[in-house]
Amino acid sequence: MTDPVNHTILLLDIEQFGRRDDVEQAFMRRMLYSVLHETLRSAGVEPAEQRLEDRGDSVMALINATVPKARLLHALINETPTLLHANNRLAAAGARVRLRIVLASGEVAVQELGGALGGAVGWDLNQAFRLLDSTPLREALRHREGPCALAVSDALYQGIVRHGHGGLAPEAFHRVTVQGKEGEFPAWLHGAPAPDTPEPAPASTPTTTRALAAAPPPAPAAAQGAATFQFLGGTPTFGGNLIGGDQHVVSGGQVHGDVNTGNTVGGDR
Repeated sequence: MTDPVNHTILLLDIEQFGRRDDVEQAFMRRMLYSVLHETLRSAGVEPAEQRLEDRGDSVMALINATVPKARLLHALINETPTLLHANNRLAAAGARVRLRIVLASGEVAVQELGGALGGAVGWDLNQAFRLLDSTPLREALRHREGPCALAVSDALYQGIVRHGHGGLAPEAFHRVTVQGKEGEFPAWLHGAPAPDTPEPAPASTPTTTRALAAAPPPAPAAAQGAATFQFLGGTPTFGGNLIGGDQHVVSGGQVHGDVNTGNTVGGDR
């Protein structure tokens, strides 16, 4: 394996590639490489300054760090959409190409393996692929009428875009947070932000809860110590307690005999 060397990392991925049949996929791959080669040519990247690796529905280009990144960004912002539009005009609806694009930079080591294609490794390369597959970039392309969506790494934005090198407009980019396997990291998308996803409606109140909320408050309990006398026939009660013993009622409401409410009370009542 070679020692890590700083490269500019360019990744392009075809949207919804797996939904197409074999004939459409073959046509789309040819278009992908045609657009990539024309983009690199317009940015002044010589064949000796680039290393391409095929990834099926995507392609990776490792470009020498001596190639100005601002020039590459200008090509991706201006030339690539034009090239895609021109090619898509001649393609059937099912074979039109829309691309997610990432431009990043970092240390990449190359390990040539006998009988195998590829072998580039590096932390910055891994993060670039996380960005390529991220939800913010996918959503940006899904909500966009144009044929591509471009994201750049935070390091490239801070070093090139933020300073307006090559006439780049920093205000044309907006910051997003990407959730990678190793944690969150910032990146920058070119173009207007995708519409915010509407928040889910609050859960409806259960019927039982609504019924309880609408029910009138319970009547207050009788004051403690208040006495009630009930006599509707049968055994009389006093304050809810059984009155035992003989009871005699005479005119004037005077009770003769013993009244038992749990305790025996003697005397006139």
